Parts: sequence; structure tokens; C-alpha cells
Amino acid sequence: MSFTLSLDFQYTTSIEKLWSALTDSSKLAKWVMENDFKPVVGHRFQFRAQPIGGWDGIIESEVLIVDEPHKLSYTWNSAGQENTVTWTLKDLGDGKVNLHLEQTGISNAQANEGAKYGWMRMGGELEKVLEQ
Repeated sequence: MSFTLSLDFQYTTSIEKLWSALTDSSKLAKWVMENDFKPVVGHRFQFRAQPIGGWDGIIESEVLIVDEPHKLSYTWNSAGQENTVTWTLKDLGDGKVNLHLEQTGISNAQANEGAKYGWMRMGGELEKVLEQ
């Protein structure tokens, strides 16, 4: 059995600015992790964090979908977990944008809770990046 994490964030920003925060490597580093991301289908990249406990701090990824400024998807492979992360952006009007996250292929409830906690924290960091 695998889990799917589904979260929605709402930001007061433009869809273009939010897209940039998801696809610009230097902005992405401010709210997710250091990376060598490029918004190009088939591009292989890494998210890199401080190793903790038995985790090496590396997430191996490959870009699957780039549909600017509406959808972005990439693999998220780390510590034996093979997941897919998909971001869907929707302009709500009035200067508000909904950002929907779906992370599929999570192997257990503990990993699902960990992912939820991590993305909620990063969603708060993203808000700070958008305010800059």
C-alpha cells in the first residue's frame, strides 16, 4: 500500500512569481534545499541537505512535466523512497494563487507524516521568498 500526500497552499502573489519560486534554482534553494534544478523535461538534478542520522542528505530527481505556469512534476528519490512530486498552480484572481502539492508513492504512514511536516514548513518558507 502506498500513500499520496495532498496539500493546498494559498499565496497573495502572481502566478508568474510563484512559478519562478518553483523553477528558479536560487529561489528554490531558499525554501526547499540547495539544488541544480532546471525546468527542462528529462533534466536530472539533486536536492542537497545536511546529512542527518543515517540519511545522506541527497534527493535524486528527474523533471517529468514542465507546463509553465500551471504544472511542474519531478521524481523525488531518497533513502529507498521513490516518489513523484507534482505542483499545480491556479490563479484564483484578486492577486491570490493556489498551489496544490501531490506527492505520490510514499511507502508508509510515518514517511507520509514526515513529508507533510516538511512541506508545511517549506510552504511557510516559500511565503517569505514570495514577499521578497
